[in-house]
Amino acid sequence: MPSYLDFEKPIAELEGKILELSHLNAKSGLNIAEEVSRLQSRADKLLRQTYSRLTPWQKTQVARHPERPHFSDYARTLIEEFTPLAGDRRYADDPAIIGGLGRFNGRSVAILGHEKGADTDDRLRHNFGMARPEGYRKAMRLMRLAERFGLPVITLVDTAGAYPGVDAEARGQGEAIARSIETCLDLRVPLVTVIIGEGGSGGALAIAVSNRVFMLEHAIYSVISPEGCASILWRSANHAQEAAGAQKLTAEDLLGFGVIDGIVPEPIGGAQRAPEATIKEVGVAIEKALEELSASSGEELRRRRRDKYLAIGGNALA
Repeated sequence: MPSYLDFEKPIAELEGKILELSHLNAKSGLNIAEEVSRLQSRADKLLRQTYSRLTPWQKTQVARHPERPHFSDYARTLIEEFTPLAGDRRYADDPAIIGGLGRFNGRSVAILGHEKGADTDDRLRHNFGMARPEGYRKAMRLMRLAERFGLPVITLVDTAGAYPGVDAEARGQGEAIARSIETCLDLRVPLVTVIIGEGGSGGALAIAVSNRVFMLEHAIYSVISPEGCASILWRSANHAQEAAGAQKLTAEDLLGFGVIDGIVPEPIGGAQRAPEATIKEVGVAIEKALEELSASSGEELRRRRRDKYLAIGGNALA
């Protein structure tokens, strides 16, 4: 059985009944296919209706769903001959950010991104995708390596934010994030980013200042989490639902503001219901972007990237 979110309880009840009847049918030999078909139609209709009108808070829950495909799933499916490269050559390796070299549709690329982990032990090992300074310094090293060999860079973002611990601050968390953003702005190779889950604060932006930025349909991207925003404005995380609505953190909002360049559609019910189809759609978006960007010179890519981010918010201030 899949994991269900709070607002999916009616769907969970219907799909639970379908599963029970299917087992009963198999064991007893009774022909109840008609009833199963009827319930399946109801469940499919309810799923479509539910996901056609998700609130910003519900999209936040979907973006955080533990069964959504993670960086490792994308790298395993999209990248041939993926070779991970570890360490920042200064302090340590940070498992919260994974990166390396490989082939994407026959094209040599560098790919890196946040890894949240698939189960409890894995999440603890990857620190839930919250990177320390050495993670961002590793990202910078890989981006510069890609630039040296003329390789496009693909980044996949999925983090609640950079790790806020004392040890991270002691090793220069803010400086590492700023330097990583600076590196993104300075690269003379194509840089494409996809927000595949959560895009939280500077921890996301550090590897997302790109020529093309896409978001999955139910991903979120914001300067702070709804809980963090609510704690500041209302002095209570209990107002997270209100905060999510006010933050304009959905893909539709951010496309309208010009913060992102496109939305990658998800299967009905979210990426967690059809990971392979979702990964395929992400691959199509990345391939199209790389094809468009490959015709530009390194200096032109750098200039357009900088101009793009300088222009964000201009219409709102005018």
